[in-house]
Amino acid sequence: MDRRTLLGAAAAAFGLVACAPDAPAQTTPAPAPDPENILVLQLPAGEVRIQLLPELAPQHVERIKTLTRRGFYDNTPFHRVIEGFMAQGGDPTGTGTGGSPLPDLPAEFSPPSRARFLRGTVGAARTQNPNSANSQFFIMFAPTPSLDGQYTIWGRVISGMDAVDRLKRGVGQSGQVPAPADRIRTARIAADIR
Repeated sequence: MDRRTLLGAAAAAFGLVACAPDAPAQTTPAPAPDPENILVLQLPAGEVRIQLLPELAPQHVERIKTLTRRGFYDNTPFHRVIEGFMAQGGDPTGTGTGGSPLPDLPAEFSPPSRARFLRGTVGAARTQNPNSANSQFFIMFAPTPSLDGQYTIWGRVISGMDAVDRLKRGVGQSGQVPAPADRIRTARIAADIR
């Protein structure tokens, strides 16, 4: 058996497509994301698109859609932005203690084998109580394995991470908001944008 046959057999064993050496590569375009599951944030530095993940956190995704469609996130600040860690927003008071008038959500933690906190992951902020997520969320600047399995992951940035990277830094540990904090100008579900 020659090397190409071994590689082809290995590729087939892993469900990969092997091409003849002289054949052009055949690629199948990835399906376009469902606009019903894309959150579009307009930030001071540009547009951010977040793929919502209802297969991981159906209740959290539904909450994000509900609040977005009510205009809840429009003009809310990123009240906690920590270099090398994350940017947190979704609190209309800007103190880190506010939320929506809707009830808190039960945890929808994913095992690390299914979802991990990597750069661009979007998770639900909460208190010490695992079932206290409401409207606040955070976007990761860097991988943070210590959060895996401890917080609900409901989305991932698919474009515009550079706009997130340019948010003003400031640690809002005790209600301190960077002056002035960068704000979400608008939040929309892509299916609602005409």
